Amino acid sequence: MPDLPKVFVREMDSCYYAFIMETSDPLRFVQLEMARLTDDNRDLKDELHVLRSSVRALSDLQEIIQRITPATDVLVLLDDLLASAVAVVGASDGSLLLLDEDTDELVFAVVHGEARERLSGYRLPPGEGIAGWVAANKRPLFLTNVRDDPRFYPKVDESFGFHTRSLAAVPLLDGERVLGALEAITKNYDREFTEVDHDLLMIVGHLASVALSRAEAFAEEAEEAEKAAKG
Repeated sequence: MPDLPKVFVREMDSCYYAFIMETSDPLRFVQLEMARLTDDNRDLKDELHVLRSSVRALSDLQEIIQRITPATDVLVLLDDLLASAVAVVGASDGSLLLLDEDTDELVFAVVHGEARERLSGYRLPPGEGIAGWVAANKRPLFLTNVRDDPRFYPKVDESFGFHTRSLAAVPLLDGERVLGALEAITKNYDREFTEVDHDLLMIVGHLASVALSRAEAFAEEAEEAEKAAKG
């Protein structure tokens, strides 16, 4: 077999280098490499299409949030935001948890996925799980394999028959005040969450935080108005 150019050898992935070193048919290698690049290009186009669609959806949701009124059903809006989060990062499931300030528990307020009805309303003990850590530390956390991390709370999987593999979570904050956490669960096709996923999920988390803050402000105004009316 003729020698390969050194630059080409250096740039090749190790598995492909091993393959061509063992084969007596370099042309076959080139054909396989072309097929792989074609598949990669197709995947990139698909991901770009999903990304563009998700950005448009997020832009629409941002406009809706700016027009929140006292009559707006915030849970419906949060459901739309969670749907966008799951779609934009290519996750199989997602959840939005809100902090119960009386008990410090995180409550599954909005859920997307197999156990949507069963998991809604479930409470995480204070500080437990990835969501609990994210809320307590006010920092995002992205894990490729949750079972290798001691912060993972397996009781949810055990109780509802899940098998969480990867998980991405961001805090919901109003300034320094914790409102809750947003999770995208198990990236599709066994892929890993990326830096782009991190940035997009942070955007969705910010939009959700703004929606919650505005809804709370309206509720407080309504309460003050009611007190004033009663004299």
